Amino acid sequence: MELNKFYIDGAWVAPTDPRAFPIMNPATNTQIGTVALGNEADVDRAVAAASRAFESFSQTTRAERLSLLHRLRDLLVARNDDMAAAISQEMGAPISMARDEQTACGPAYAEDFATLLAAMEDQEALPNGDILTREPIGVCGLITPWNWPINQIAQKVLPALAVGATCVLKPSEYTPLSAALFAELVHEAGYPAGVFNLVFGDGPSVGTAMSRHPDIAMMSFTGSTRAGTLVSKDSADTIKRVTLELGGKSPNLLFADCDLEARVTASVQACFHNTGQSCNAPTRLLVERSCYAAALEIAERAAKAQAVGNPAEEGPHIGPMFDQMQYDRVQAMIQIGIDEGARLLAGGLGKPEGLEQGWYVRPTIFADVHNQMRIAREEIFGPVLVIIPFDTEEEAIAIANDTDYGLYAYVQTGSASRAARVASQLRAGAVAINGRGTTYGSPFGGYKQSGNGREGGKAGLEEYLEIKVMPSLTFLQEQGVFSAA
Repeated sequence: MELNKFYIDGAWVAPTDPRAFPIMNPATNTQIGTVALGNEADVDRAVAAASRAFESFSQTTRAERLSLLHRLRDLLVARNDDMAAAISQEMGAPISMARDEQTACGPAYAEDFATLLAAMEDQEALPNGDILTREPIGVCGLITPWNWPINQIAQKVLPALAVGATCVLKPSEYTPLSAALFAELVHEAGYPAGVFNLVFGDGPSVGTAMSRHPDIAMMSFTGSTRAGTLVSKDSADTIKRVTLELGGKSPNLLFADCDLEARVTASVQACFHNTGQSCNAPTRLLVERSCYAAALEIAERAAKAQAVGNPAEEGPHIGPMFDQMQYDRVQAMIQIGIDEGARLLAGGLGKPEGLEQGWYVRPTIFADVHNQMRIAREEIFGPVLVIIPFDTEEEAIAIANDTDYGLYAYVQTGSASRAARVASQLRAGAVAINGRGTTYGSPFGGYKQSGNGREGGKAGLEEYLEIKVMPSLTFLQEQGVFSAA
């Protein structure tokens, strides 16, 4: 498979000075294709196309944009299996999970944003009588990661197009197959030329050029906190809006009054889901000491029951890490945990038996961890769970909040009053309770170094809008300000 063109101004065009980058299958560690990486000149072409398109697309009616969004939703549904196959090949998500969860995000977000757009008022009267108007922000630069490729593309591209903004997308160079298919569907849906543009590239070249570009009004980035910092710095000179969805080290507070067997098992499975490659994964399990020993036994059983296997096969197993870089990092962090004196409850270094070819990791649990260990503070981004005991509710909350991150938090308890009390004190953008998390229609984002702004829901739609305020023309007419009607 060769992706040697970019989608700019409604057509697939050759890069200015392409650099070939391998597309790898992490399950077999074999090359399955190449993608051409662009440069600043390619970004300039894409931004120019988006700027021209904004003049007319920003003036389209809500009905016109809803019609386009519904057509794109239908195409995403129709090509669901093709999208799932692409994601499974390029980043190693098991095909069942890729089809039912990874790919399903596209049409679900399209439906959600269409509903929100239909209900949103373009104008509203303020209590003082002035009129507030919402308008599309302009050209948006969008940078998406490899771990949930279509989920992140949908959360950025769809709200931008819904409100009448235009965009340039730089997907991860590691997962270009799904992004290229998404571009094909945008074209087939009938969006005008230049409204959506796709440039493949890496962060230092294409990503930096986008962040620094004077004609890009907004940058929306999902990825590591380190890279998000660079996007913010590169964007500062042009005072553009920056929305960041970054890392996490999400605490999972488990109290003795919960259904211990069910909640511990589900907590382990949630940490290992997507091979631990989710920014909101519950990677710190805080367990009340009175049930600590029992919880460890359940967690160990759950970890040993976690199947790891070929992502091309159907089933509930987890797949490999997405590439050697992430595999090596996870191995290094497991070694750090051992060196720090944490007790290895399950898993450990190396690959599962029989899976030596790809970048597979043994699902790993560390017990007897304290919150100052590196494995408790740093985002590992793999199937590695750390378990920390606590004595009191107050101590649990203090440990949970003692982190640089604040993306997501989890509470497991049999008490509704405790759930409400604890959730209100957790410094995180969202809290799941007894396995019930947030879903489509709710904003997603975090506190502290987990980012700025929100994706999804009404708040995510409003990220792509500017606000303009003016006096009421009706009031001015009544005051005789105008000489003619």
